[in-house]
Amino acid sequence: MPEQKASVGTETRDQRYDPQRIEEKWSARWQQQPELFRAEPLDSPRPKYYVLEMLPYPSGALHMGHVRNYSIGDALARHMWMKGYNVLHPMGWDAFGLPAENAAIKNNTPPRQWTLSNIAHMKAQMTRLGFAYDWSKEVTTCLPEYYRWNQWFFLKMYERGLAYRKKSRVNWCPECATVLANEQVVNGCCWRHTDTPVQQRELEQWFLRITNYAQELLDDLDRLPGWPEKVLTMQRNWIGRSQGALVDFKLDGPAGPAGDKIPVFTTRVDTIFGATSVQLAPEHPMVADLVGDNSELYTKVDELTAEQRRAKEAGDVGEIEKHGVFTERYAVNPFNGEKLPIWIANYILMDYGTGAIMSVPAHDERDFEFAKKYGLEVRIVILPRREGEPPEAGKEDVAMLPYTGTDSMLINSGPYDELSCENAMQRMAQDAERGGFGKAAVTYRLKDWGISRQRYWGTPIPMLYCGHCGIVPVPEKDLPVVLPENVDITLTGGSPLGKVEEWVNTTCPGCGGPARRETDTMDTFVDSSWYFYRYTDPTVATAPVESKTIAYWFEIDQYIGGVEHAILHLIYSRFWTKVMRDLGLVANSEPVARLFTQGMIIKDGAKMSKSVGNLVIPDDMIARYGADATRMYTLFATSPDRELDWQDAGLEGISRFLSRVQRFFSLAHEYPAEPQPADRRVLRKLHQTIRRITEDFDGRWHFNTSIAALMELLNLVLEERSGGETKDAVVIEKRAFLGGSALKAFQRNFVLMLHPFAPYLAHELWERLGEKSNLLRASWPKFDPALAKEDEVEIVVQINGKIRDRLFVSANSSEEELRRLALAAPKVQATLDGRKVVKAIVVPGKLVNIVVR
Repeated sequence: MPEQKASVGTETRDQRYDPQRIEEKWSARWQQQPELFRAEPLDSPRPKYYVLEMLPYPSGALHMGHVRNYSIGDALARHMWMKGYNVLHPMGWDAFGLPAENAAIKNNTPPRQWTLSNIAHMKAQMTRLGFAYDWSKEVTTCLPEYYRWNQWFFLKMYERGLAYRKKSRVNWCPECATVLANEQVVNGCCWRHTDTPVQQRELEQWFLRITNYAQELLDDLDRLPGWPEKVLTMQRNWIGRSQGALVDFKLDGPAGPAGDKIPVFTTRVDTIFGATSVQLAPEHPMVADLVGDNSELYTKVDELTAEQRRAKEAGDVGEIEKHGVFTERYAVNPFNGEKLPIWIANYILMDYGTGAIMSVPAHDERDFEFAKKYGLEVRIVILPRREGEPPEAGKEDVAMLPYTGTDSMLINSGPYDELSCENAMQRMAQDAERGGFGKAAVTYRLKDWGISRQRYWGTPIPMLYCGHCGIVPVPEKDLPVVLPENVDITLTGGSPLGKVEEWVNTTCPGCGGPARRETDTMDTFVDSSWYFYRYTDPTVATAPVESKTIAYWFEIDQYIGGVEHAILHLIYSRFWTKVMRDLGLVANSEPVARLFTQGMIIKDGAKMSKSVGNLVIPDDMIARYGADATRMYTLFATSPDRELDWQDAGLEGISRFLSRVQRFFSLAHEYPAEPQPADRRVLRKLHQTIRRITEDFDGRWHFNTSIAALMELLNLVLEERSGGETKDAVVIEKRAFLGGSALKAFQRNFVLMLHPFAPYLAHELWERLGEKSNLLRASWPKFDPALAKEDEVEIVVQINGKIRDRLFVSANSSEEELRRLALAAPKVQATLDGRKVVKAIVVPGKLVNIVVR
């Protein structure tokens, strides 16, 4: 066969890689055939696979952080289709929330219009990127057909006592005359009035009793082996189970509205005789009683509150410099009758325990630091002991303070002296219960979920207030309570809904008299706590979900999202699932079998985000390099669990690789039928690559190494085709280098492996190969172990553990043959230099270690 060459000047249109032409062609086809990406009916003979990426907030445009997340899920979905699964791969929109209100104020655009416009744009971006979503399952949480079920769930929880109303502290801007979300508090001031300090006020708020499920949420973490250990640890810490005792310290002197008892939870009741003060969180309800009309004390408490808020914003409450103020009041220790001074301290948190502690400086590090600063007594009640030495009375070692061990015995503790810490804890808890001033108890750091938001763009809470009947739920038949449009949302003067009189004023379903609607809306975490159930059938109108469909698809086989959602979103989702189970809607107790948290994308040293101003918009990258290269780079730059440092140059490299693939396939159509010398080498590398990529999908998703393996495979073929090493993908000799069957096997399997990473080009090449079947449903290639086996392997030769030589030998060499070859190697002979060989240790296929003396 005559040799021919293709060069830059003679490239045809089919030989030149034109991603825009290829991708627009296939994008149009896929939009005309949306059924290609749809899940099959429940009676499908295929096993099911539900793969899901966390739904986005429609902020206006996708950025490369989104693209990375969705490219991981899309590669997996395509792979599972090819492995013969019935795949559900949906997408939707987390469409309520504060950003829409902020944008409405800034752009004078109604939130609904702004949100739906953004959805349309972002959906077009996803379509252009070629993500294989089943758009028939699309969910938009700001539409009444979705949020009516938020309201239905709320009513069901209210019926079961899981939804309730109580006073809670909120951020209040006196200038705006409204409640601020935590995100709207910047450096202790209002985000709109940067010189106006935010106040703390108590307002009636709605809560969900997630604490009723605290122990189950904790226990079930042990049933999630497919979750990253770091996420399980974060959830355990957030739930924060503590076992100890509740003890009531009675207020000495007159009591106020908050009562005369300060409940204290402690995990170390055995140290209670060492308590030298009682300390309250600045937000503790008794603080107002203790401060009274003392303006000086009130100012100091405000300062403590501000310090604590700043520490929370910075994420370092544990490292806060400890400050406190003495209230000039006392509380009585019920075990010994001692009066202890009551302090308010900035390191005491209202959301841990009861918001009050007994301070035992000798046996707690934080209490010790506080006591030293303010000159409080430090009293030893647990005998310090050094490692390996038994505790011995009379040998208290002040230098060891604070002593926090539990492997010692009590001293200076009245009737409990010489008891072990463990025995004292049990006995003291029992005595407290007998005396009516305490009991053994378990507490959780997890607090009930406050869902009230004094904002417009959210689900209206379906409750009414009647002067005659009190709090009345909206009847189910009247759902949804539709969010009114054309609302003034300037965020001043209270809740925006409270100013829409025609919406607020209604009729009580109980007595027929006048009533007012609840003007708070729900936290947007409500929307995202169950959306993945609605995906399975978003058209059902008689219930939030269809139980038979849920039973088929759940649990989610693979959930993919950022680690920043590892706590709240996932805990709320797990809670919601357990409530749905108890309502009889689902049979599963957990929503997600396997979880993957991808790494962030970093640019210019910071996380890619709109607020930082370092976004890379995929539209720009697609216009320059194409969608395949854009999404493939996010998978190739590093393993998906690690941070990706964005570099435009990396995209250029991927684009060049795809160009080489295109050119090779356009020039590889002439070949002989008979076998060729290169067949064995290329087919061996092909089957090794199939094995490697298959293992990557089945294991740790090292897609970067999968793509690198495809590059290595192509390089080998180009080397064989050109008769030597080549870096020039344009000049390729058209000559016989593979036999017909070998080349056909190579081409077909290469396209199958390329498909999850670069679907547009893969579909184009599949069609050019003359394949008539749908690539999405084509079978994933299987490797042949015999073909993948190396003819030769590299053996490392060591002498006393130091590498002296490397040998290439037959892969079938026996241990005796390996010893003989190693000992005969010239470099080994030179090193031995007459020394005695004690033994030669052989690790087949890897090394020979010669031991000499």
